[in-house]
Amino acid sequence: MAFSRRNFLKLAAMSAGSTLIADTPFLSTRARAEAEGGNVRYVATSCEMCFWKCGVIAKVQKNKKGEDVVVKLEGNPFHPQSNGKLCARGQAGIGQLYDEDRLKKPMIRTGERGDGQYKEVSWEEALDYTVEKLKAVVDKYGPHAVAMMSHGSPGDYFTNLLMAMGSGNIAFPSFAQCKGIRDVAWELTFGHKPGSSCERVDLKNSKVIVLFGTHLGENMHNSQNQEFAEAVGRGAKIICVDPRYSTAAAKASLWLPIKPGTDMALLLTWINLIISNGWYDKEYVEQYTVGFEELKEAVKGYTVEWCAKETELHEADIIEAAKDLGRYAPNVMIHPGRHVAWYGDDTQRSRAMAIINAILGSWGREGGIWLPPKGKLAGFNDGIPEYPIPDEDPIIKGNYPFAGGEGLTQVVRDVTITGKPYPIKAWFVCGTNLMKSLPAPELTRKAIDSLDFIVAVDLLPTDTVMMADVILPECTYLERHDGLFKIETRETGVAIRQPAIEPMGESKPAWWIGSELCKRMGHPEYAVKDSSMDDLQAWEKRMRRQAKAWGIDFDKLADEGYITIPDSEAPYITPENQPVFKTPSKKIELFSSELDEKHFDPIPKYEKVEPPPEGMYRLVYGRSPVHTFSRTINDQWLWELQKENQVWLNTKEAARLGLKDNQYVVLENQDKVVSNKVLVKVTERIRQDCVYMVHGFGQNSKRLTRAYNKGADDQQLITRYKVDPITGGTGMRVNFVTIKEA
Repeated sequence: MAFSRRNFLKLAAMSAGSTLIADTPFLSTRARAEAEGGNVRYVATSCEMCFWKCGVIAKVQKNKKGEDVVVKLEGNPFHPQSNGKLCARGQAGIGQLYDEDRLKKPMIRTGERGDGQYKEVSWEEALDYTVEKLKAVVDKYGPHAVAMMSHGSPGDYFTNLLMAMGSGNIAFPSFAQCKGIRDVAWELTFGHKPGSSCERVDLKNSKVIVLFGTHLGENMHNSQNQEFAEAVGRGAKIICVDPRYSTAAAKASLWLPIKPGTDMALLLTWINLIISNGWYDKEYVEQYTVGFEELKEAVKGYTVEWCAKETELHEADIIEAAKDLGRYAPNVMIHPGRHVAWYGDDTQRSRAMAIINAILGSWGREGGIWLPPKGKLAGFNDGIPEYPIPDEDPIIKGNYPFAGGEGLTQVVRDVTITGKPYPIKAWFVCGTNLMKSLPAPELTRKAIDSLDFIVAVDLLPTDTVMMADVILPECTYLERHDGLFKIETRETGVAIRQPAIEPMGESKPAWWIGSELCKRMGHPEYAVKDSSMDDLQAWEKRMRRQAKAWGIDFDKLADEGYITIPDSEAPYITPENQPVFKTPSKKIELFSSELDEKHFDPIPKYEKVEPPPEGMYRLVYGRSPVHTFSRTINDQWLWELQKENQVWLNTKEAARLGLKDNQYVVLENQDKVVSNKVLVKVTERIRQDCVYMVHGFGQNSKRLTRAYNKGADDQQLITRYKVDPITGGTGMRVNFVTIKEA
């Protein structure tokens, strides 16, 4: 509409009205709609612009054609992951919903793999074609020859399909390339992960928060950033260990610009300082831990003088940080981090972080790491029978004894290339852009080229999707039902995802696609009960059965979006609420008996990492506060906020190279791979021996009309990686680059 004074006043009045409603947090969605006279609908659902799963309220109105349109998204005040607020990405769910580049019809490849030539087909044809190709692979090689790689909740429905077929080759990039390594380290130490959907960090009550390369304020996990802001406002000491002066470092009382690759040296020196000065929680260590004497002996050699030379930090700063942790313990924390796949020693580095939390007594204490909430929910599988035993042992864990159940995507890729121990000839790729998430993308392309068949289920025509033989368009989270989510924060709760509008074009929910394929592959017993080809309400009926099994009022949950499980909150240790450690010793294992049994170091040790070659910089990467990996780069709202990335370069190095701020450069890595052109950010906020880029840019798919060829792809330059011998995690900060004018 034309922007006139009349329209401006009209919009202002509408905005004022909606603000009044939004500032009344105890109104349910139904009550809000009634308060506005029934001209709108409000729908409570769960966001999937990232994987924090914030509670969202979608405002829906009719347009001039009488069609439902989502006009606003806001945080659900009932939901602990959002607390009534959304980040930029959450707000931009509308941009994703109405992205004109979305996949809206099934497509079958007509040209060579990767050349982008497709024809649109009906769902019948696409599903029949998929089944024909899958059955050909299964008949020739067996079900184990079909593998799946996925990210996000839609993958559940294809996990169901592959397991029904008899394949256990299912893997998720979030393990080896992100947080799985950390989870294993904390399980080895405490018998628990530090959190599932969110880390159990009591930020708002902490007196000292230490961040090792954890970019709060850039990695926009909603509720955690809200608590971090509370902590900063309350005067908590923030110690930021990072070669780059990040957003979090700007809030810190102490920034430690550590030499990349020496984090373990600092951690072990802190352990030595804390123990030798008696700054640890003696009573807690005595009651809840094993292996303290072995730990004390193992860290004796890690002196402050040695650490200062190794890390290039000031001795006084190293001591000050350790002293602050001891002074304010147990109300302190070393944040466990999230993406920890750095140098190949990542399990042990995460173990060292867990150990410091343990000896300071912060596990289960206010301002530290809160205990897992109580409130168990009954099992529910809706009568699905047991899955058949896979015809061959899955290969997803490789030879890594502590690889998690999520599997190792790079192992699936490697086996696909080599065909050993057996061939993998078909891939399901669901909601993950493997070309932008796996290291050594040239190997990913080689694996894809060796497949007989690849099917992609996704929202957008990403680089990986545009290599598929058949593309099945999934609808966005605003257009579908998903399962009821168990949410674990300080309490246990249940959240819902339900559609605000009908699916656009011919896109379908992942559960529907998975069910149809189950039926056509001859496994109807694993499909959603009572679902038919055109029934998109079958999942709501299933959710009602699930709510009944859990003793939850489904209509109340649908109206409010979140329900708390009563008496589930018990975050701190008390005489009546003692911690349970699921380790072999039933205590916190400073000396890990499980690692010792498998002939790994039971206590972390420091090993040097390879330094940058002469004239090169270590490539460090991270997140943007307005983007989720490569997932949102094409979002029309978020693209307006950040259209391309930059490479951070230290001011002195820029002067030496004759480079000016905001000019285009290219990067070349140690294997002679050259990046797209990218803007250089000349800054004092980064060390001289490394450069930094935001991950996810440099898309090669021409169908992503906004993101195509914008910025540089850091993953393209990550041609080498170092594998963690304990978990199989892929350390990706072992690549080096030179910079030259574009």
